[in-house]
Amino acid sequence: MIDHAHDLGAVREATDRLLSEAGKWDNAALAEPSRLPGWSRGHVLAHLSRNADALGNVLRGLPMYASSETRDADIATGAPRPLAEQLADFEESAGRFDAVAAEPADWSRTVTLRNGVTDSASRVPFRRLIELEIHHVDLDVGYELEDLPEGFTEREIVFLTDRFTGHPEVPATTLTDEGGRTWTTGGGSGGGSGGAPVSVGGTAAGLLGWLAGRRDGSALTVTGGGLPALPPL
Repeated sequence: MIDHAHDLGAVREATDRLLSEAGKWDNAALAEPSRLPGWSRGHVLAHLSRNADALGNVLRGLPMYASSETRDADIATGAPRPLAEQLADFEESAGRFDAVAAEPADWSRTVTLRNGVTDSASRVPFRRLIELEIHHVDLDVGYELEDLPEGFTEREIVFLTDRFTGHPEVPATTLTDEGGRTWTTGGGSGGGSGGAPVSVGGTAAGLLGWLAGRRDGSALTVTGGGLPALPPL
């Protein structure tokens, strides 16, 4: 069962971690490349600020973004701002999201995100947590997938395997981590011999990195076929 109050607490903790890290930078560090192609660290921070406002819109029943073009333009415009301005925006937007989430609401209601995707309002805080944790890794400042809270890693693996379940381009796949936990995903054409699922094993961080498009999967062990190619998120 989704506990939105717990997730909101985790969002605040992740926000504080990222603010503490970014507070050590200078303007030059902000302008350095992130791990996301074509994006500086400034782009990542600008995106996180606008994402907080966007998810606040979702909770209010408004469109997440005015348009994809507006979203992209806001990130591009915000990216080169000085560090102090970026940090203030990030902190203020996080506060606005927290304030919206504190309003009395039916957390079981269905809300609409980008591209017509729908979800329970109760999962919106976890979606914000995903943005904060994964993009903290993307900043390339020493915070790695292995540093993510264990509970978050397992939940994000579940979230992503659910997302790819039944996808026509992803063959049936079974994932197993070093602790013996297993997940299944895919189910489209292809797969292993006789239609058996492809088996992919590795550390939880390694599996998450592959599912989230942050690692190429070369450190994973694959049997019953090749490592499935996952569609972009």
